[in-house]
Amino acid sequence: MNYFWAFVVGGGICVVGQLLIDLTGLTPARILTGYVVAGVVLSAVGWYAPLAEFAGCGATVPLLGFGHLLAKGVRTALQEEGAIGILTGGLTAAAAGVTTSLVCGVVCSWFGKSHDQN
Repeated sequence: MNYFWAFVVGGGICVVGQLLIDLTGLTPARILTGYVVAGVVLSAVGWYAPLAEFAGCGATVPLLGFGHLLAKGVRTALQEEGAIGILTGGLTAAAAGVTTSLVCGVVCSWFGKSHDQN
């Protein structure tokens, strides 16, 4: 049943994003940024943690989950390190994911070829 709820919640998040792309004039970059900010806000008011616990990877893998991870990292670092945690907490919490993304981007750039856009 865990797979079912992960699929339903993750799919619902994706459906909302697709509807925003199809029905509004928002660019994909603005929608993605809005998702991260929404994850931070939902985490700050305490609504995202129960959703992430219920849906598992269906809620933690999308960009809303990245915002939640950043907010959780800042909250933890703020308690442990004080005010400097505001600057370091989010990056510390998300370091593995950001590093993996950068390494994958570099590896893909070795095999891909750029094309003239004109």
